This record gives sequence, C-alpha cells and structure tokens, in this order.
Amino acid sequence: MLRHVGGGGQATGADLLRTGLGIATLDAPDGVVVTGVAATGWLGDLLDEALHSTVTPVPTPDEFDGVLRPYQERGVGWLAFLGRLGLGACLADDMGLGKTAQLIATLLADPVKGPTLVVCPVSVLGNWSRELQRFTPQLSVMVHHGTERHSGDLSFSEQAAAHDVVLTTYSLVARDIAHLGAVDFGRVVFDEAQQVKNPGTAQSKAVAQLSARRRIALTGTPVENRLTDLWALMHVLNPGLLGSFTSFKRRFAGPIERDHDEAATALLRRITTPFVLRRLKTDRTIIDDLPDKIEQTEHCPLTREQATLYQAVVDELLEASEAADGIARRGLVLAGISKLKQVCNHPAHFLKDGSSLSPGAGHQRSGKLTRVEELLDEIIDAGDKVLLFTQFTEWGNLLVPYLARRYGTEPLWLHGGVARIQRDAMVAAFSEPDGPPIFMLSLKAGGTGLNLTAASHVIHLDRWWNPAVEDQATDRAYRIGQRRSVFVHKLVSSGTIEERIDEMITNKRSLAKRVVGDGEQWITELSTAELRDVIALRTSEVD
Repeated sequence: MLRHVGGGGQATGADLLRTGLGIATLDAPDGVVVTGVAATGWLGDLLDEALHSTVTPVPTPDEFDGVLRPYQERGVGWLAFLGRLGLGACLADDMGLGKTAQLIATLLADPVKGPTLVVCPVSVLGNWSRELQRFTPQLSVMVHHGTERHSGDLSFSEQAAAHDVVLTTYSLVARDIAHLGAVDFGRVVFDEAQQVKNPGTAQSKAVAQLSARRRIALTGTPVENRLTDLWALMHVLNPGLLGSFTSFKRRFAGPIERDHDEAATALLRRITTPFVLRRLKTDRTIIDDLPDKIEQTEHCPLTREQATLYQAVVDELLEASEAADGIARRGLVLAGISKLKQVCNHPAHFLKDGSSLSPGAGHQRSGKLTRVEELLDEIIDAGDKVLLFTQFTEWGNLLVPYLARRYGTEPLWLHGGVARIQRDAMVAAFSEPDGPPIFMLSLKAGGTGLNLTAASHVIHLDRWWNPAVEDQATDRAYRIGQRRSVFVHKLVSSGTIEERIDEMITNKRSLAKRVVGDGEQWITELSTAELRDVIALRTSEVD
C-alpha cells in the first residue's frame, strides 16, 4: 500500500521497486507525483541491497534424497523467499555448483498449487528426468516432448494437472503455446535461461506468455553478449522492472556499453542485484565447501539423423554376427561397436564424407556436439580452461577446426602423431594464463604423463569402458598443484550402447576392472540375443 498525506493508493511491487530505486515516478491520488519510497521489511531489504544476507537458509528438506551444502541451503532459502513474494529470481551460480539440485529442493521447500513447468534445451531434457528421479523420486514427472506428446484421451491441461513437474523444451513452448499457455502453473523454471536473450524471437515471446505464480531462471551466463540480454531475462522474470526495451537501451545499455557510465552501471547493479544470485567456484567461501572432483554424466539425445544411422549399423552388425563365429565374429563386433560410437559422436564422423558438422541454426546434427557447445560457451565465458578427450583421432581432426571457427581461437590438439617437442610446447602454452582455453587430447596420447592443472574442466567426448582409463585422463587436471575444483563431464548418447555401459559402470564401479576388463573385448563374447539387448536403440530417447 502506497500512502501520502491526505489520501492513499495502491501500486504493484514492480512499481514500488522502480520508484524506490529512482528509475520511475508514480502518480498517486489527487495528482500527487511520488518520486521516492521509504520502506521496511522485504521491500526495504530489496531497496537496501540487503536481501541476500537476510534470507534464512533452508535446511535440506526431509523428502530430498541427498544433502545440500550450506551455500545451496542459502540458495534454496533465497528462491523460496522471492517466490513467496511473487518476485522472479535468477539463480546464476557458476557451472558445477548445483543449480539443478537447489531448484529441485525448492520444489519441496516452497510447495505451490499447480504443477511446476521446467523449460530447457532438448540436450538436457533427459538430465532433468534423471535428476528429479535421483533427488525426489516421489514426485510425478511428465515429459512433454516427441511426436506422441498430444496422444491420449486426456487434454494437455488435464495431464499436466495430474503431475508435480512438467518438462518441455524451448522450441516446443513456441510451437505448443496454445496448450502450455492455457495452464495456470504454480511455478515455471527456465533452465539455460540465456535461451531467451533475444526478446524478438517467437521463442522468447511465447515464454513470456506462460502463466505462473513463481518464475525462476537458471543460467551461468546472465549476460552473454550485451546488456539487452539482461533486460530480456528480467522481462521474463519480473515484467516491467527495467521498463520498456527502448527505455532500457536509452537509460542503461547505451550509456554503459558506449560511454562506460559509472552512475548508470551502479544503478543497474542496484536494481538487479536483489533478483540475481551468483556464486563463483573461485570464491573461497564456496570452493572450500566443494569436493575436489565433481563428476557428472551428461546425457545427450540422438538427432533423427543419428538415430537412423545407428539403427542401420545395429541391423548390419546383428545380421553379420549371426553368421560368423570365433575370431571373425569378435572382429565384426568390435568394428560394429566402433561404428556405433562414431555415430554417437556425429554423423560426419561415421560417414567420413566431409560434410559440415553444423549446417546452421536449428539444424543440429549431433546431440553431443550441441551439448559440447553449451558447455564450452559457459566454460570460456567464465574464463576457465578445459581438456577434451576422445579416443578417435579423426574426430579430433574434425572438431578442432570447427571449434577454432566458432570460438575464434585455435584449440591445442595432442594426438599420437605429435612429436615430443611439440607436445612440450603445447603443455607450456596451455599453462600460460593467456594461453588457449581448449586443449583437445586423444585418450591414448594424452591420457597419462601430463600435468595440465590450468584446466578446471574435463570433457570426455566418447566413453572408454574401463573407468580407470578415464580416471587417468581426468587426472591430467586433477593432480598435485591443482588449486581449484575439477568438473568432469562424461558425454553419453541416450538410448544407446553408451548408456548401457555407463549404467553398468555406475552400478558396479568397484567391480568394473573385473567386469569390464581393459577394453571392449568382453562385448565380443555376448550371445546375439545379449548383444542385441546391449546395442539396441531406445527410440524414446531420440530428439
């Protein structure tokens, strides 16, 4: 309630905040123009920039199957606090600090009427399903994706209402806004929220039409290229807070980007700080609370092109192995497994036809490459360095020039054909603070004997079935002299042989040496029926 001498009036929270922060005025009753706001309580905390320090941490909810770290408990408390006030929040923690876990815990700590809608890139749709199952198996989850998404007797609204969480992708929000926009969601979550940075796209316009009482964005890069990215994000979370797009460019974007206006910079920071929580892994209060090595399996959906090629290889392999035996059969199986892994990497890797890795926006050929680019965008934007391991030299040969064009810097590329003197020069260059941020290595040539502690991220592009070999490669970064946590990303193509083996390693890691052996030889001893079960394509995981 807004009060003044001689009368009273009402204003929205956004109106009060904009007036209190000095970026707008309010017209009150009797023609009085309000140019300032004096407030106590939550509004006072917001205006005083004291919000982050006054929010009460939320202990790990009893129903949460895990343990939140202290900074994560503070994050959950902050998300729940802003949610209860009806204010949008952007959790912008550094990669690896557990944004997904904090969001899932918030579902329990701050229950709402109606389902929670999670909008994310298709590349992490499977990860969301698995993380929800891992932390909160009691919650019912609906995945709105695929050609059969509108099948069944119930309407979309009826199906959504029967679930706690609905998962979908950004592209489908634009396509299915008639269905999604008709549901009154209790909460909407935008993962990898930099996806809405362009307010003019159909995707961003559709996202803004979603109805929800609580709105949360998850992103490690709230500002990717320009300040208008921040306006687009805030427009989705707290419409009206930063004014119109035109006024924002005039008031903030132009003066800050063009003139380096310190006053405008300070005001924009003051306005947005209460709604953006960002913690860095370089912060000692955070990093001291993290384990030394954080490993995550990244599940990547196959594209339709990949799925078609994969199935063709499966059919050919099963037919050939049925008619062979002994050494000949083992050779056929190993060759077939290698082809399947190449398909999982990229169609161009398997076809060897010199075709483009990425023919253009909206036409991704490989789920893995899409996820690699998403990871590298965030890693490089944070100023970190990364090691990329592959067992295929030909895949590295394709990727290096592609990444060089995309990121404007030539990745280092160490494989078996590199001489010792060149190898030493690469290691020295990577260790320099201003050296190349990307170091591509073949698993055999770069998996042992190197000290590469300049890297705080490791990406395994394709899986080697003996986890000890992967661990040795990871230890190029995670070794004596490493002062930061190392984040390990293991890429697995969903619904394929890679996922089967990953499940086996995860469930029986202590027995992996004996079960899996030193490579893939054990697969060659499977019967045709067993082999079919291991390599069969699960089409539900195809994008």
